[in-house]
Amino acid sequence: MERSRKEKIVNDMHDAFDGAEIVVVTHNNGLTVAEATELRRSMRDVGASFRVTKNRLALRALDGTTYEGLRDLFTGPTAVATSDDPVAAAKATIDYAKKNDRLVVIGGAMGETLLDADGVKQLASLPSLDELRAKLVGLLQTPATQVAGVLQAPAGQLARVFSAYGESGAEG
Repeated sequence: MERSRKEKIVNDMHDAFDGAEIVVVTHNNGLTVAEATELRRSMRDVGASFRVTKNRLALRALDGTTYEGLRDLFTGPTAVATSDDPVAAAKATIDYAKKNDRLVVIGGAMGETLLDADGVKQLASLPSLDELRAKLVGLLQTPATQVAGVLQAPAGQLARVFSAYGESGAEG
């Protein structure tokens, strides 16, 4: 591989590590092209990315990032999942690893906090940022509809009283 291409790969990976809220490191023990494509698609659907890495290039890309503590995990056939949502990459990786035993989660990190494989699994069990937002919006909308109903009831009653008063005034 040409030196300029290696530098571009290292720079791209460095930028990905810098912008990520989570990095999940996996061993991909013989994933087929179709399986890797399916995994990348599922990652993309949740706003995460997945990339097979050359360990030497990945180690260079880690320099100067908050994920330098992951250096020891880069042995063997390594791949990395990253995302802005701390739960998305973990959840997508764990879900795929349950279906395919050729993908093994070996660890990860959220910023400077290192996670072992069990830590990544626990993180994957949490609701994603989008799920939390949906729950919050639902909680906020429920009281608003109740308040609107309560406010509308007196107005309706007042309108009926005025209408009845107007009708009785017209008769008398």
